[in-house]
Amino acid sequence: MVLAEHTTKAFDYDLQELARMIAEMGGLAERQIVEVIEALTRRDIERARRSVAADAVIDALQRSIEERAVETIARRQPMAIDLRGVVGVLRISNDLERIGDLAKNIGKRVIALDGGDIARQTMRGVRHMASLALAQLRDALDSFARQDLARARAVKARDHEVDRMYTSMFRELLTYMLEDPGTIASGLHLLFCSKNIESMGDHTISIAASVEYIIAGHGSAREPEQAAAPSMIPLAAEA
Repeated sequence: MVLAEHTTKAFDYDLQELARMIAEMGGLAERQIVEVIEALTRRDIERARRSVAADAVIDALQRSIEERAVETIARRQPMAIDLRGVVGVLRISNDLERIGDLAKNIGKRVIALDGGDIARQTMRGVRHMASLALAQLRDALDSFARQDLARARAVKARDHEVDRMYTSMFRELLTYMLEDPGTIASGLHLLFCSKNIESMGDHTISIAASVEYIIAGHGSAREPEQAAAPSMIPLAAEA
């Protein structure tokens, strides 16, 4: 994270440390997504359990960032862009924590599937959707590390890529279940997995908005919302 000059070296150090913690947290979230999608693809229950357990590390890091940020505000009393930097870090850490929760939810679904069969074509769609969400997350985190306003705005411009993929997956899975009622159980698990991936995309857009806020002083975080999918089976991201 490239920082402007500040009145005290201590405050510079605080911001650098917060940026380092965000980078660590982002790396953990990326790895958790990769691992849980591999677990889903291979129906690897042990791998899924490890992904679920890994979320506790992300949660602990988020709490540490929150404590450090609050302490920095109390001790340094930052103003203007300095204050935006600390507040933006708090926002980003909250979004990364939620992304970790969503990955954990997918892991739980893999365990519930218990090795059940999934249509190869459908699984390709889920993997593609996850790759889109992961690419967006990496770009959003890179825009924070480099303080790159153009890249953050480019991520925001891709807002609906994952949403559109989710809508397509919803329709495909619904058709799949209607044609073969024996696939309803696995199909519903995949619907929730897809919804969790779509929600990851929403939180990634919120991260990019926070980067824009830090740099330019505007760009409010987007609240995760339902994708434009048919309402026959209402889905919400799990807690």
